[in-house]
Amino acid sequence: MRQAFFGGILWLASGLGVWADGEQAGDFDYYVLALSWSPNWCAVEGDQRGSEQCDRGRDLGWVVHGLWPQYEQGWPSYCHTSERPPSRGLTNAQADIFGAGGAAWYQWKKHGVCAGLEAKEYYDLVRRAYGMVSRPEVLRKLTNPVRLPASVVEEAFLQANPDWHPDMLTITCRADRIQEARLCLTRDLEPRICARDVRRDCRAQKALLDPVR
Repeated sequence: MRQAFFGGILWLASGLGVWADGEQAGDFDYYVLALSWSPNWCAVEGDQRGSEQCDRGRDLGWVVHGLWPQYEQGWPSYCHTSERPPSRGLTNAQADIFGAGGAAWYQWKKHGVCAGLEAKEYYDLVRRAYGMVSRPEVLRKLTNPVRLPASVVEEAFLQANPDWHPDMLTITCRADRIQEARLCLTRDLEPRICARDVRRDCRAQKALLDPVR
C-alpha cells in the first residue's frame, strides 16, 4: 500500500483502487449500494463474532453492507462533517436492513459522513435505495449450499431488475464464496454505469452460496 498527502488529505493506494481519507463531506460523484449475502458473511466471520445478524431466527438474505459515496476513480472515507453522529436508537432501528445496529453505525462513521447529509437523512436514503432493488427470490429458495458461477448471481439480479444494464452491477467474492452484489447509483438513486475501478466482477466458476438459515 502507498500513501501520500495532498492538500492536507491522506490518499492511499492499493491494488483495489484509490481512496481519500478525511475529504470534505458532500464532495463525490455517485453511490455504490453494496448488498452482502448474509449466510456467507456469517459463515466466514459473523458466526465467530457472535453477531446478531447471524441469529438463525432472523431469516436474512441480502442485507446492506453500505451506501458508499464514490469518485469516478476512488472513493472518500472518514470525511470532515459538522453533522452530529447518529444516536444508538437510530442506528439500532436500521438493523432490519443492515443486519445489526453496530454495522449501521460503522457505515455512517466511515462512509455516511461523506454524503453531506444528516445521519437520519443518510439512513433514509439507504432505505430508499435498498427498497428499489428487487432481490432475486430464487436465491432465497435454496435449501442446501450450492457452487455456481458468480455470473449466475449477476444474471439473477438482472432478471429481477430488467431496467438494469450489466455494467451497473458487479458481483464480488471472498474466501471462495459469493460476497456482495454492488449496484451503482447516481446521487438521485438512478442506476448508472459503474466506474472502471468498481466494474470488476468475480470470475469464479464454483463460488459457494449458502442457503438462508
